[in-house]
Amino acid sequence: MFSSLLSSMPYPKRKIFTSYHHKLDQVYYDWLSNHLSDRLELFADRAPGEAVRSDDHEYVAHRIREEHIVGSSLTIVLCGTETHKRKYVDWEIHSTLLHKKALLGIILPTCSQTSNGNLIVPDRFYQNTQSGYAHYIMWNHQQWSSNPSVFISHIEASIQKSNNRSLIKSSDPKMGINRA
Repeated sequence: MFSSLLSSMPYPKRKIFTSYHHKLDQVYYDWLSNHLSDRLELFADRAPGEAVRSDDHEYVAHRIREEHIVGSSLTIVLCGTETHKRKYVDWEIHSTLLHKKALLGIILPTCSQTSNGNLIVPDRFYQNTQSGYAHYIMWNHQQWSSNPSVFISHIEASIQKSNNRSLIKSSDPKMGINRA
């Protein structure tokens, strides 16, 4: 019965690159991968600098683009407590925008907030939510477990938003180092 449900999915199985702080947010990536792998092809690069093994930042950024972003439908950014401080997350968002791919942020329960209650997310991602290019949602694994179509609909909404490429904002220089 479950396989017949999958065959009648209204959306194609999307190839999705996932950007996140590996040390702190791996559990969220693992949940998505374990619970939604029948509907999505999720992948992430474990610590890009280590995988590429280079101190040349432009070379690492090029490898991220060519090996991970180019073949994907969109990039999911898992926004946790320190995601906004990670240079590779910024580079992956930059590459996503450079290749005009869709961008979906998932606000994790651990996401930092300002004293006013505003969420702290990567700057480049924030700029693109404000322009209307990027889409974001709150982490809700209970809902996604019982109804994966809700999650898939957010992916499709992100892809729809990305059709208006004039909204892309990515002129700021890439982060040179991780923020403290």
